[in-house]
Amino acid sequence: QLQLVESGGGLVQPGGSLRLSCAASGFTLAHYAIGWFRQAPGKEREGVSCFSSSGGNTKYADSVKGRFTISRDNAKNMVYLHMNSLIPEDTAIYYCAVGTYYYCSVYVSDRGMDYWGKGTLVTVSS
Repeated sequence: QLQLVESGGGLVQPGGSLRLSCAASGFTLAHYAIGWFRQAPGKEREGVSCFSSSGGNTKYADSVKGRFTISRDNAKNMVYLHMNSLIPEDTAIYYCAVGTYYYCSVYVSDRGMDYWGKGTLVTVSS
């Protein structure tokens, strides 16, 4: 059974860091394009970062560029989102997703994503 499970969320002070993890089971992550998305309270879901299945094309939303880094460990079948210099506006539920034919563009759209995790909550507050 194909499954994505996020972890690593929590409460962090402004300026702090977190590393989110996304564990895949039932399939090989390296064969898919991958993305991180988030949804803040009362707002629509937005794309945070994505990369192509080859890993050669990586994009970030302008709001996180320079602060967040997406990475993948194919041997562990894991994807990570390293978040630095966190601000209260980063508070949201963060989801990882994968897509067979997903195209990773500057818009980090969620269209074309086939499978989603259930999310992990990140709260940035003093």
